[in-house]
Amino acid sequence: MTFTVGGDEPVVHVLHDNPEWIGVFERAFAAEGVPLRAWRWDELVLRLNEEPPPGVYWSRLSASAHTRGVPNAKDAAHALLAWLESWDRRVVGGSSVAALEVSKVAQHVALRRAGIDVPRTTAITDPHRLLEAAAEYPAPFILKHNQGGKGLGVRRIDDLCDLSALVDAEVLDMSPDGIMLVQEYLPSRDGSITRAEFVGGRFAYAVRVDISDGGFELCPAEACAAPSGAAPQFTLRADVGAQHPLIRDYERFLRRHRIEIAGIEFVETPDGRVVTYDVNTNTNYHPGVEEAADQPATRGVARFLGGLLTEAMVEPGRHTTQQAESRSYELAAFTSPQ
Repeated sequence: MTFTVGGDEPVVHVLHDNPEWIGVFERAFAAEGVPLRAWRWDELVLRLNEEPPPGVYWSRLSASAHTRGVPNAKDAAHALLAWLESWDRRVVGGSSVAALEVSKVAQHVALRRAGIDVPRTTAITDPHRLLEAAAEYPAPFILKHNQGGKGLGVRRIDDLCDLSALVDAEVLDMSPDGIMLVQEYLPSRDGSITRAEFVGGRFAYAVRVDISDGGFELCPAEACAAPSGAAPQFTLRADVGAQHPLIRDYERFLRRHRIEIAGIEFVETPDGRVVTYDVNTNTNYHPGVEEAADQPATRGVARFLGGLLTEAMVEPGRHTTQQAESRSYELAAFTSPQ
């Protein structure tokens, strides 16, 4: 596909790498009466001297795009978002947000700077330094990719000798950007982690995710649904609400970094720590949780982006992306049902 210039009606353009993640949004946008057009990162031909089509742009850059046949998604997003922002298009999930999505290091330092508890972590670029870095951690510890999503590339290491064997055999799965993380292992007090969802920078709901099987690949999307009859892994967590101190910290963090749609994950440990370890700016929603929620997040996303589209149509070109992002929190409140 090619972005065409002229004659297009303003729509919400969603930029993505996985069509399987788009259907649920197409239904939600249709239900809210908001026009949506989907583009894959590898389908774009950019005429850089021409204006982008009118509308609002929503970047769903995924750190795991390289596992779905779009190995250059990160670079394509960098180019496309730079082009859109140069024409002052309204972008949700713009360049600075995309940079956080594809770097656990960037997420970690941003969260730590905001005063949010994060796991002790060491980053290395030479796989032969892994043993040196890991020796500073008690076993078990975690290896993970700096660029990764859905828990891909996360591995629990129970013994330093096991890691040594992996390094010697040169069979270790390396991060696509060459940066590996060694991280302290944080046991959960009840066999779960929590994922807090935000739309327009405002809290939507919290999800309890069962991790008692010890796995790390936690995909809530409709396309990752468990077989019929299986116990639900994702359930609504009603005891975490908008006034929870950590949720309020997260909203301040999102505002500071101009992140408007996101899921943030934390774990509560047996010794009383509440540790945040992941920021997902390409968040997906579990259909069972959406059904149980008073206000489904997918419909909230449609209302939020529809509100931005209405504002862009009424006053085209008035706000640059960064200026307009500061308005997103007011719009989220305005477009959310009472």
